[in-house]
Amino acid sequence: MGRLDGKVAIITGGARGMGASHVRRFINEGAKVILTDILFEEGQALANELGENAKFMKHDVTSAADWDQVVAEAEAKFGPVDILVNNAGIAPNNPIEETTEEEYQKVIDVNQVSVFLGMKAVYSSMRQTKNGSIVNISSLSGLIAGRNQISYVASKFAVRGMTKAAALEFGEYGIRVNSIHPGIIETPMTMNDETKAMLAEISKTIPLGRTSKPEEVTNLVIYLASEESSYSTGSEFVIDGGLFAQ
Repeated sequence: MGRLDGKVAIITGGARGMGASHVRRFINEGAKVILTDILFEEGQALANELGENAKFMKHDVTSAADWDQVVAEAEAKFGPVDILVNNAGIAPNNPIEETTEEEYQKVIDVNQVSVFLGMKAVYSSMRQTKNGSIVNISSLSGLIAGRNQISYVASKFAVRGMTKAAALEFGEYGIRVNSIHPGIIETPMTMNDETKAMLAEISKTIPLGRTSKPEEVTNLVIYLASEESSYSTGSEFVIDGGLFAQ
């Protein structure tokens, strides 16, 4: 038996990278998944590969109307939503003086406002099962600040706080809400030509001596989505190779 047998999940940013890792594992563990992203071709290809228990939807996570459509499709195709993984995000690196108001607001909308919209959209669906789990992907930058990351840090600190606030509100309905705080994960967003050399140097400061594979974060997502974490809510779970311990 799979650890998520019979569960209905929505995973944002699911077309590639860490999100795609989550989607694949959820399917393998018996879940039915609506994976969403703005990357249509990659998202549709992944859903086609995974079969009838996966459906891709193009989704602007900053749009309340889009969220309503995603939840409605999940309910119509698979049933009430049991799990939401707010995984979609962007991570620019700009000094404060070079960050425009528009650039700052875009990061807040994608990384923070989308989490609010997602939690709000699934709330009534999860109340039907009284056994929901919301996993918000924050960042190590939601616990400690990074240089040249003013908008990213602001958004990820906010996700941490929003997670706790939602956990207090949703707990009486059996809905758990937790945040995950990854360190450096090897994804297309982080491992590009501009950042590889810098990340190689940072890796030398990580107690475990390396960056993380997406699948290692997925292991934690599965735990929080499953009944194994039935008494965990309002908490932050750090997965960073020991960086935060220093």
